[in-house]
Amino acid sequence: MPPERTEVQVRPGVEGDLEALTDIYNHYVRETPITFDTAVFTPEERRPWLLSHPEDGPHRLMVAAQAGPGGNSQRILGYATSSAFRPKPAYVTSVEVTVYLAPDAGRRGVGTLLYKALFEALAEEDVHRAYAGIVPPNEASTRLHEGFGFRHVGTYREVGRKFGRYWDVAWYEKEL
Repeated sequence: MPPERTEVQVRPGVEGDLEALTDIYNHYVRETPITFDTAVFTPEERRPWLLSHPEDGPHRLMVAAQAGPGGNSQRILGYATSSAFRPKPAYVTSVEVTVYLAPDAGRRGVGTLLYKALFEALAEEDVHRAYAGIVPPNEASTRLHEGFGFRHVGTYREVGRKFGRYWDVAWYEKEL
């Protein structure tokens, strides 16, 4: 008998997702230079981040979930966010976007589903540009962003130090 195919659904993030979202993010904190955070978070420490992404407005949190056996539970495969680009008022029509996937959820199109839903939601908002920072080398992230029309606009050299070395951040932008 072939394995049951389960569909990935993308929806706004909710309070009940916080623990799974924190676990996904902490993987990248511990194991990669992709985020410049250097200490893991508890779900309670991440709560303000979750609450800063309501279901409407320019700062969104979209979650990819896969139904578990029997359809009663959901496994969070990843998330995408749009957040404030900079805190000053003139930046209000710009957002910084990002995608984080569970370690075993890559190469399945989950990032594409997340960005598709995020950019569809942002189409209704007063947002002019989206920006994304990518710590090279990260070919999967570069492909994802370029596939959505982002273009490389510059690189900050050795801007962050993690794991005993300096890392660059390549910046990409997309007109919305």
